[in-house]
Amino acid sequence: MDKFDILTAIAAPLPEENIDTDKIIPARFLKTTKRSGLGKSAFYSWRYDENGKEREEFVLNREPYRQAEILVTYENFGCGSSREHAPWALLDFGIRCVIAPSFADIFFNNSFKNGILPIRLPREICELLVEDTKMGANAKLTINLEKQEIIRPNGEKISFEVDPLRRQLLLDGLDDIGQTMQHLRSIDSFEEKRKKEQPWYPKVSADKLSS
Repeated sequence: MDKFDILTAIAAPLPEENIDTDKIIPARFLKTTKRSGLGKSAFYSWRYDENGKEREEFVLNREPYRQAEILVTYENFGCGSSREHAPWALLDFGIRCVIAPSFADIFFNNSFKNGILPIRLPREICELLVEDTKMGANAKLTINLEKQEIIRPNGEKISFEVDPLRRQLLLDGLDDIGQTMQHLRSIDSFEEKRKKEQPWYPKVSADKLSS
């Protein structure tokens, strides 16, 4: 997955509580196991009418928010079913960071594994950032993961906390498979040793792990 270090981007407001995974990506779009192509269906019921036409009033259908890479929202974002397609859809749309007072646990964990940074901040801070997003093309926030700070359009810096291991994995661009691939030599060495000691046991090579 792509590394996350410093992101300066348009921030879009979604000032609602309890935005569930069915709002993020409706169940009828979950038939695919591919991570690509889901962005067009993100927030489908909000973005399109019953005829599939874009709703002009929805924020992500308006400029400059079509290019948003940051979402600012409210409590319990990502609640509902535990579909990993939700962060897939956000990422395919272009979202790399979601800022909210709280997240559903499974969505929160899945976001890190897919290269999205979820940031928890108090409601009053999120409300300030929502006001910042109303500046249109000037509604850019800078997320510095290394320093764990957000820089508002007015230059004010806001600190945030993130688990040290998850922070490092995002900085390095490593998902679960990427972490495993860092240990290929040890895996092959272990398998070669086991092959000698237990020749009847089938060998699992690092090549198969990466395929």
